[in-house]
Amino acid sequence: MTNFTKQRDVLFHPLHDDENQAITASKMLVDLDGIVLADALSTTHLIVHYDLRFFTLDVIEELLETVGFHLDNNLLIKIKRALYRYTEETERANLGCSEGQSNCTREVFINRYQQLPHGCRDKRPEHWRNYL
Repeated sequence: MTNFTKQRDVLFHPLHDDENQAITASKMLVDLDGIVLADALSTTHLIVHYDLRFFTLDVIEELLETVGFHLDNNLLIKIKRALYRYTEETERANLGCSEGQSNCTREVFINRYQQLPHGCRDKRPEHWRNYL
């Protein structure tokens, strides 16, 4: 791991329709550029290793909330988030990274869409699809 790689805990609120929020979120985040590792320790505890040049914890949590996950918001977690936000923004500014540099929002929605069960998938093998 490099100096740019950060490890953070993301905690989810246990009262949610998806009882395995951390596992679902890890499957969604693991394929994004800049996410080194997304590992679910329990159903509500996710550990994320990410490259600071691509992501900040604030961006990751905002993406998760946008998709529909419920993050835990107790006072200690809010204080940690504020500290991480300040230090990561400072580090990114010192590295010369600009604010909306990544296109990760689109990738998160694409990954989420691909994982959801829906009727828009062609069940035929790839080589059969050309014959219609």
